[in-house]
Amino acid sequence: MAEHLRILIADDNYSDRIILKALLAREGHEVITAEDGLQAVDLFMTEQPDIVLLDLMMPNLDGYGAASRIKALSDERLVPIVFLTAMTDVDALTRCLEVGGDDFLTKPYQKDILHAKLRALRRIQQLYKTVSHQRDQIRKHQKRMEREQQQAKAIFDRIAHPGCLDAPFIYHHLSSLHIFNGDVLLAAEKPGGGVHVFLGDFTGHGLPAAIGAMPISELFYDMTGRGFALSDIVSAMNSRLCELLPVGVFCCAFAAEIDIRESVVRVWNGGMPNGLLWRDGQGVVAQFRSTHLPLGITDDDRFRAIVETIGFEEHDRLLVYSDGMTECSNANDEQFGEERMLQCVGTVSNNQVIINELLSEIGRFCAGTSGSDDATALEVLIVPEQMQGRPAIADKNERHGPKDFSFALTLQAQALRESDPLPVLLDVLMQIPGLRVHRGQVFAILAELYSNALEHGVLQLDSALKRSSDGFAEYYRLRHEKLMALDSGRIEVFCRHCPKLDGGTLEIQIHDSGQGFDYADRLNRPLENLRGYAGRGVGLLSRLCERVEYSGNGNTVAIQYRWRQVDIHDE
Repeated sequence: MAEHLRILIADDNYSDRIILKALLAREGHEVITAEDGLQAVDLFMTEQPDIVLLDLMMPNLDGYGAASRIKALSDERLVPIVFLTAMTDVDALTRCLEVGGDDFLTKPYQKDILHAKLRALRRIQQLYKTVSHQRDQIRKHQKRMEREQQQAKAIFDRIAHPGCLDAPFIYHHLSSLHIFNGDVLLAAEKPGGGVHVFLGDFTGHGLPAAIGAMPISELFYDMTGRGFALSDIVSAMNSRLCELLPVGVFCCAFAAEIDIRESVVRVWNGGMPNGLLWRDGQGVVAQFRSTHLPLGITDDDRFRAIVETIGFEEHDRLLVYSDGMTECSNANDEQFGEERMLQCVGTVSNNQVIINELLSEIGRFCAGTSGSDDATALEVLIVPEQMQGRPAIADKNERHGPKDFSFALTLQAQALRESDPLPVLLDVLMQIPGLRVHRGQVFAILAELYSNALEHGVLQLDSALKRSSDGFAEYYRLRHEKLMALDSGRIEVFCRHCPKLDGGTLEIQIHDSGQGFDYADRLNRPLENLRGYAGRGVGLLSRLCERVEYSGNGNTVAIQYRWRQVDIHDE
């Protein structure tokens, strides 16, 4: 044997003790001897041997009792115990193993077997020592990672946009098994009213999985505030994550827009569980299934940002959740599952919060177990009057841009197919000092003018399709189909701003290449007859603008919006 060990022998038989000591000392081992079990326990504490050889039958304390005490004193050390016995009784030998014995050595001793057993036990001891060292290193690494995660969370919390998760129409639940988890939950009000929401689930957990949260959060809030469409925001997120994330890391995502102007929900689902649209008295009326790959996998050329569109009714609820909600397991290792999820949602009444009922049901199902994944859920109660957007606050540090100016923009077929001009137009107009406070109304006017010019002018879509909720899907399917096939047509935009002592007047004119419509008949109808799924744009423009004029064949509309300066001292 190349390695010399410290070995404790406990045997009340003097001759057996001397023979065994001689065999071991001849191989260079250091041998300590005890005459009974009590002496063996005392010597174990003072001498710290590598291996213990115990006779089974000894006075004062037998081998069973000595083995139990020695195992308790070993703490995290692995000190093999070998019983010395001439017994062959199965019950006695079984008890030896139960009290902590690792092997047997039968009398009379055979030198080759003795040394072979010592070598085997030493190999096990060395393996245990290696594993223990690795465990200690992992503990140190885990503590270091926890400190880094705490620091990362503190940084993220300081720079993260608060959004509108605290709005009265939003309920959410975010629980994590880690300090900084892989689930990302975002919500922001659009400039002209309505809401964008986003739930992302990065692969893995902890800090590596949450690295992408910062850039996509920044993109989401910035682009929503500037009036970008949901499809543009999702495309930008995908492009950024493709640049940043390593291979194998991606983000399953569910993004949705509550459009109160069109009374529609637009959804993009890439790899997330089905989103649900719930209606009082009917339960789940629509499921938004995953039809796209997760973010961060597909490059820009192959990425599809097509959204699903469906009409909503007031007080409908949109429910979005991560797979941690359905994959939680009970004591029998049975998952909660999508079927139980739908059953629970189907029994909710209008005065209940769906998320609270779900969490209660999941808690009962998984009683006595701990979670195994990040569980996140978002519920949006669709109440248009609460989604008009929070009043903007005047900024004393606002940049001083031009006040008296005009500009024109012409969009040909390719530009109409591939871009959304609203963020560009809004960015330019927001340079006017003092107008940023009225950002929501300006965006609502631009959005209404442009969507009418594109959809009813250039694309010749019939708004009558939207008079029923069933017609929404067909309307937006045709919109996408016609827009992608567009090879001619144009929209011309002209904007002029005239400053006033207390604010200014914004004039916008939009002309499209479409056939126009009978605007005289439309304008002669009472506004209440224009409500519902179609025809609301005329009423909206009339409420917001001092003047709305149609000309030509109805394919040219000019508005005048009078705004007044807000004194920052009044905020």
